Order: sequence, then structure tokens, then C-alpha cells
Amino acid sequence: MSAIAWRWAFCLVLVFSVLTGCRREFAIPDVAEEPSFGQPRPRPESASAEPSGRAAEPIVAVTPSPTPTRVPPEMTATTYTVRPGDTLLRIAALYGTTVESLVRLNQLNSPDQIAAGQVLRVSREADKIGPGDLLIPDSELVYGPSYADFDTRAEVERHAGLLADYSETVDGQVLSGSAIVTLVAQQYSVGPRVLLTLLEQRGEWLSNANPSPTQRQFPLGYTQDTFRAGLYRQLSVTANALNGGFYGWWEDTLWLIQTRDGAFIQFSPDLNAGTAGIQKVLAETASDYEAWMADLTRFSQLYSALFGDPFDYAIEPLIPPQTTAPTMVLPWAEDETWYYTGGPHPGLGTQGAFAAVDFVTGERHLGCAVSQGWVTAVAPGLVVVSDHGMVLQDLDGDGFLGTGWVVLYLHIATQDRVSSGVQLQAGDRIGHPSCEGGYSSASHLHLARRLNGVWIATDDPTWPMSLSGWVPVSTDEPYRGTLQRGDEVRTACECWESRNAVTH
Repeated sequence: MSAIAWRWAFCLVLVFSVLTGCRREFAIPDVAEEPSFGQPRPRPESASAEPSGRAAEPIVAVTPSPTPTRVPPEMTATTYTVRPGDTLLRIAALYGTTVESLVRLNQLNSPDQIAAGQVLRVSREADKIGPGDLLIPDSELVYGPSYADFDTRAEVERHAGLLADYSETVDGQVLSGSAIVTLVAQQYSVGPRVLLTLLEQRGEWLSNANPSPTQRQFPLGYTQDTFRAGLYRQLSVTANALNGGFYGWWEDTLWLIQTRDGAFIQFSPDLNAGTAGIQKVLAETASDYEAWMADLTRFSQLYSALFGDPFDYAIEPLIPPQTTAPTMVLPWAEDETWYYTGGPHPGLGTQGAFAAVDFVTGERHLGCAVSQGWVTAVAPGLVVVSDHGMVLQDLDGDGFLGTGWVVLYLHIATQDRVSSGVQLQAGDRIGHPSCEGGYSSASHLHLARRLNGVWIATDDPTWPMSLSGWVPVSTDEPYRGTLQRGDEVRTACECWESRNAVTH
């Protein structure tokens, strides 16, 4: 298996960073503050949290073309030598396994019982081969063109379950259930129909006004700890896993998933990326292989009952081959020097294409104070969302985030942040770097792109992210890597040094 398979592993602790104590000075995976959940109506909402329901362009459904068959890699048992700073969580992520599986395989008394130089057994032997039946097209898993006409709030209010009357505090704002689904779809770029189907499958939140206490607290089935409780956190973990499966298949870097009993399942070579995402997220919340197989059938039944045949929504090709990358500039004013602190890493969360990079100003040891520096637009485009620490800029200007190129600016402070509906030119001010919009231990800018809902790697050979000629080049581990422009090279570093200094 390609070494890239393990590249998103270094900081899998998006949702667990508070529990594990993982911290990065400048750029760490993002998670919102712990919400309060289960509040009844009334439910005030952010103006940007609901979709307009306006179609950008007419969407024509097509019959999906056959998925190219991949040749699975040879799966064998292997060992891993612990390095300084390693945790079982990181090692588990490197090999697509779980902490519980490593503890059991190596007869450890606790997850903390490892030391540098210790050799651990890491099983990569598949116990089962999964089915090759396609559950959804790729275009249904991402928040892309097939969702141009979809109104999440209208769909939720069509049902009599808990979700229609639910509200929760997210980032200090009280949001309705439908607004939270929309927010997660926008943040992670995952399809809201998929999220709603999974929410009904695990929590009965569409059909049942009074689900069980466990379903109410953990509506997506992630019951391992209370840190994951509440709709927003459950949906965020789910969206992260969906992206892990989708891009793991899309980039040919993921072949094994695990159920809760530790059994490894190898993907069938006949899947598509959308189905791989569904299989992965259901495996993480299934007790064993048999339960997982039943879950796949149930997902297909529920999706059809709620929304009809998912392949009626298929958009192919999801990314037209003639698409070109937008011309972009560095996201700060000319003659200013910022520092490249986070090399290519997932667009949001801990799994998926390495679509994002991080920068800080020259304000040293700022902590989470709002920076005085200004983030500026990398290209012309319309601001569609400006809330929860994020600005989403639509470069094709149609006002829908699922078509064309979209740029994510994350950790933008509320103070002075550009408003939604503003048409920007390259170089116009966006706002100030901060810690808003997810968990961050220091003010910085997280910058990423997506195309038709798909996160695009910074060094994609067809669509490289060129910022005033600087192209971020990834390594096998997130947050590492370089910026390259001709013979000039800058290396990502949690520092303010010449090796990571970039002058516009």
C-alpha cells in the first residue's frame, strides 16, 4: 500500500485533542466548543446557516458510469517501532486501526504503556472482504452540484421527529437542528441527504420525537465518550469519517476499515468513493461484520424511503476534465511577511485530501488574541458564508457553494470580518486571524479550496494551489511539507524563521 495511505494520521485528534492533550502552537485540527444540547424551541438561527434553495444551474441526472476496478494491495501483518512522541492514537491512525485493537494485539495494560523503541504488532490482515454494491454516487457524498435545489430546513420540517424541534449552542450561537446539519455540510463539504439518512438510521431523529436517551445524546452512534455528545459533535465526527472513506478511495490510499470488535474489513475493489465513505462511517459504529452488513442494507432502504433512488441525483463527471485552477495570490497585503506554519493537511478535520495550509503573522506568541494583521482575498469572488469563524468565498459568483471553486478562510475573528453577500476582489480584506471557528491554540489562518464540493489537494498535479506562484508540496504526514516557487523553497515550521518566511 502506498505510503500516502497514512499521511493524515499525525494529528487524528480533531475531536479528541482536549482529551489527549495534543496541542500545536500555530495550527491544529479544529473542533468547536462543547455544545449544550437538547433545548426545545424557540430556536434562533444564524442567517448564514440555512441554504437558499436556489439552483445555480439546471442539474441533469445521469446513470453513473462503471467504477474503475482497483487492484487491492497485499495485506499482511506488520510491526511498528515506536518513535519519540508517538501515541497509540497516532499509530492506530497510521495503519487504519483502533487503539483498542493495538492494546489487545500487544497485550498492553493501558494505552499509555508504550515507549520509544518498543516494537508493536500492527495487524493489517483483513478478516472479511466487503460487498461491492454501490450505495450512492460520488456526487451525493460531497456537498456538490446535486444539492443546488436541496433545502435542508424544509426537509427537516417535513418530518415529526426530534430534529424539527431541536436546538443546540454552537460557538456561542443557538442553532436549530436543520441549521446544524447545514453548518456541518458547509464546513466539511458533505451531502446533507447523507447526514440526514445516517441521523435517522442511528438516532431516529427524523421519525421519532422522543428517541432513547442514548440516541438523544449520541444520535450518530459514536458512544465512546461524552466529549462526542450532542448533535454538532456527532455530525462533525461523522462527516470527518465520511471524508476519510471518500478521499481514501478517491486517492487510492485506504483499503481497510474496522468494526468496533476490532475486525478488519477490506474494501471490495468494485466500490466508488461515495460508497467507501458510507461503508467506513457505518463500520465505525457497527458492533461487528454481521451488524455492519445489515447496516449497509438498512442505509440503502432508508435513503430510498427518504429521498428516492440516490443515483437519480448523480452528476458525472463530478469534476469536468476541462476545469482549470483559479489564479490566486497570497492571502495578505503586498510587502508583508507571514510565516508558513502548517504544511498541507485535510481541508477540515483530520481525514481527507490535503487541501489546506496554515499561516501566521509576524506577531510572536500572540496566543488566541485577535491578530492585528489582515487576511486578504486570494481571488475575486462572492462571500456566501461569514460565520462561525469561517468565510466561504464562491469564485464563480453564483451564490451556491456546491458548484465551481470555493475558498475556505478559517479562524477569522468576528471583529471586522467581511459580511456575506460582499463581492471581493483579490487583495480585499477578509478579516483578522484568530482562534474562532473550531479548536485552535493560537491565532492563525487556515486556507483551503474545493471544486464542485470536492476538497482538492494543494499539490494536485492538475489543479495545484498556486499562491502568487508559491505551490504547497505535501509529505506523507500532515502539517509537514514545503512551499515552492521556482528555485525558492520554504519549509513548514512552528516558528518565525527565514526558512518559513514568505513575503508577498
